Amino acid sequence: MSQTFDPQHTFTGLSEAEAAARLTDEGYNELPAEGQRDVLHIALEVAREPMFLLLVAAGVIYLALGDAREALMLLGFVFVVMGITIYEERKTERVLEALRDLTSPRALVVRDGEKKRIPGREVVRGDLLLLAEGDRVPADAVLLVSNDLMADESLLTGESVSVRKSASDGKAPMAAPGGDDLPFVYSGSMLVQGQGVAEVRATGARSEIGKIGHALRDIEVEATPLQKETRKLVRNLAWGGAALCLVVVVVYGLTRGNWLGAVLAGITLAMSILPEEFPVVLTVFLALGAWRISKQHVLTRRVPAVETLGATTVLCVDKTGTLTQNHMSVKKLYAGSAFLEPELAATDLPEAFHELVEFAILASEVDPFDPMEKAFRELGQRTLAATEHLHDDWELVHEYSLSPQLLAMSHVWQAKNRDEFVVAVKGAPEAVFDLCHLDTQRLQALSAIVQSMAAEGLRVLAMANATYHGAAWPAIQHEFEFQFLGLVGLADPLRPTVRQALKECGQAGIRVVMITGDYPETARTIAREAGLTVGEVITGTELGSLSDGELAARIRHANVFARVTPEQKLRLVNALKADGEVVAMTGDGVNDAPALKAAHIGVAMGGRGTDVAREAAAIVLLDDDFASIVHAVRVGRRIYDNLKKAMAYILAAHLPIAGLTLLPLMLGWPLVLTPVHIVFLEMVINPACSIVFEAEPEEAGIMRRPPRNSTDPLFGGKTLVMSILQGLSVLAVVLVVYGYALHRGQLEGEARALAFTTLVLGNLGLILTNRSWLRTIPAMLAVPNAALWWVMGGTVTFLGLVLYLPGLRELFHFAPLHADGLLLCFVAAGGSVLWFEAWKLLRTAKR
Repeated sequence: MSQTFDPQHTFTGLSEAEAAARLTDEGYNELPAEGQRDVLHIALEVAREPMFLLLVAAGVIYLALGDAREALMLLGFVFVVMGITIYEERKTERVLEALRDLTSPRALVVRDGEKKRIPGREVVRGDLLLLAEGDRVPADAVLLVSNDLMADESLLTGESVSVRKSASDGKAPMAAPGGDDLPFVYSGSMLVQGQGVAEVRATGARSEIGKIGHALRDIEVEATPLQKETRKLVRNLAWGGAALCLVVVVVYGLTRGNWLGAVLAGITLAMSILPEEFPVVLTVFLALGAWRISKQHVLTRRVPAVETLGATTVLCVDKTGTLTQNHMSVKKLYAGSAFLEPELAATDLPEAFHELVEFAILASEVDPFDPMEKAFRELGQRTLAATEHLHDDWELVHEYSLSPQLLAMSHVWQAKNRDEFVVAVKGAPEAVFDLCHLDTQRLQALSAIVQSMAAEGLRVLAMANATYHGAAWPAIQHEFEFQFLGLVGLADPLRPTVRQALKECGQAGIRVVMITGDYPETARTIAREAGLTVGEVITGTELGSLSDGELAARIRHANVFARVTPEQKLRLVNALKADGEVVAMTGDGVNDAPALKAAHIGVAMGGRGTDVAREAAAIVLLDDDFASIVHAVRVGRRIYDNLKKAMAYILAAHLPIAGLTLLPLMLGWPLVLTPVHIVFLEMVINPACSIVFEAEPEEAGIMRRPPRNSTDPLFGGKTLVMSILQGLSVLAVVLVVYGYALHRGQLEGEARALAFTTLVLGNLGLILTNRSWLRTIPAMLAVPNAALWWVMGGTVTFLGLVLYLPGLRELFHFAPLHADGLLLCFVAAGGSVLWFEAWKLLRTAKR
């Protein structure tokens, strides 16, 4: 099927039934998945974990000691721990799979005669693809229509130069990529210019990229600072624990003459020290955090970016579509020497304005996607329907695209029943004035008019026309003899959520910088309407003339940048980063990709953004709304706060367990903990740190404090000290209870039960007090957290079973506790966190 470019042609495409049948027969349009983790893979990974191996080793030693019941109990716990771990890992894996599916490239296809955007993996052979600049091609296809189309095929060919595409003549078979004027596009390549329509010929493994798919592997992403810090902490604790375990084995063996018991004591200590929860918690928090953010129309393409959100100090945002609704309407026209507000013109325009609207439409796409061009067409259909100024029968034969050098674009039309071509141009007023070669007096007069329209917050465009009789197209638009027609002022209302979101940013210590291609006075007016502190306005022209030093000085006081090209965004990002800011940058176009990649957090527009921008960004806004970015920052702060609490709790919870394993040995007391006790405690710690703290609501005033310093470690000095003090206080009261029981001559089983119960209750106290480092436990009890009560209830229930169910009590080597003993445990455990509660009250009083 061959076709030259015909904008009026209607394509039908496959029916939904045909597409579904081919999807079933040929499979999804994706490369064979590698490295997918099903339940079996996760179980095998868990079986290689140090904690699992230590539990198995302890069970084997109990068997060697002839204690089969203890061994079986311990090995039974192995499967319980494995089950909990597999559940958590699988939950995280499902979240990540869902995020990968949500953020996968989309394809615009025609089915049953209607345009439809679908996931790229659902494209099938025979689908009609509507392609545009910035799209990533989802499948190998033959071009039916090519309008100034160019593609970057470096992923397949290694050639960095983009290649020109042409429409198929219907004869050439599908060929390998490489070279200009091929009528084919290939899966994975990027369109850098133009538009086209293509019919899919090969998908998935049958595509060119599929044939070399085994050579493509996931790029190893560098670990984030938080991941590096966590790994370092785990490594240091593991080495320290290994050294202590060796000391315990030697001391126990030499002093008590029982080397199997010594190894068992060493394993117990290793289990108590090993902080296997740290990496799990980090993964769970970031993955579930990304999922929570996605519920607010913000997709996280790179999960580690979640940790950076809360540290954002500068938000660089586009005006159009982000601060505004991206729904434009024509508010004012200027032609000849008169103004007109089209809304007051009902269904007819004065003759003087007919040509201005006519050429605004001719300078736009036939089937416009841009809201500005939609506004021109809507106005024309409403006011020119009964005139000769609408030209649905004209053929578009050539285009001149917008460029950083000339902010204007032209369409060349073959007019019906005329032996000449008609050229329509629209663009920035200064660019169109230049094309029309206006004299100085006219230029000054028109510039003043542009200034007055921009002061009303209107986006101002200029229109001009020309005729052409040549055989070859001029190389540049300047070679046409344009005649100035007039000015069009468009209004794009602010989103209703913007003013409140900007106010929230101000309270949170986040500076908002507006970047736009609009006229400076338009940008200034919109910024003021939004409530943005304007300060100095810097234009793209000024930006180009500033040295890096001058820009660094001025960028601190300028919050509005106008007439900025996408390429200049990269320079702004680098200048802000050099000034120590943590930068989030929005973008939607092909040329925005470098700035999005360079920013700490690149934010792509999901609605109007190109695939190039989305792939360069860390997060994607599905609704293109500025308020969604602010909400993402809020969630990012909450995630980091809760992650910090969880990490502090883990360290605090492990300290008394390790101390209670080591100190009785050093003091010559009977050992309190064995592997079975450690497993019980791990069953409390694991869900508490990965589920309870992750589900905690945000702290009050989370958006009324300055951003955290991105270079501050998770375990800063104060956090580390407070966490250690919490752990030591629980250890101290447990040792006092245990020592007191032994001193009174109570039996070893009763003393162990008292110490263990105090330890478990102290651990629950640590959970309650670490829910907030600002509010006390009584205040936090009113804050809902369903996971907390499940963990608390389950822990107390199981503690009751091991204390009072004879079979379990014997396995744990306990004696029954009486009411006075339980009361002692509750009082001691409560007392272990009282100092931290008092510290919170003192801290609040000082504020």
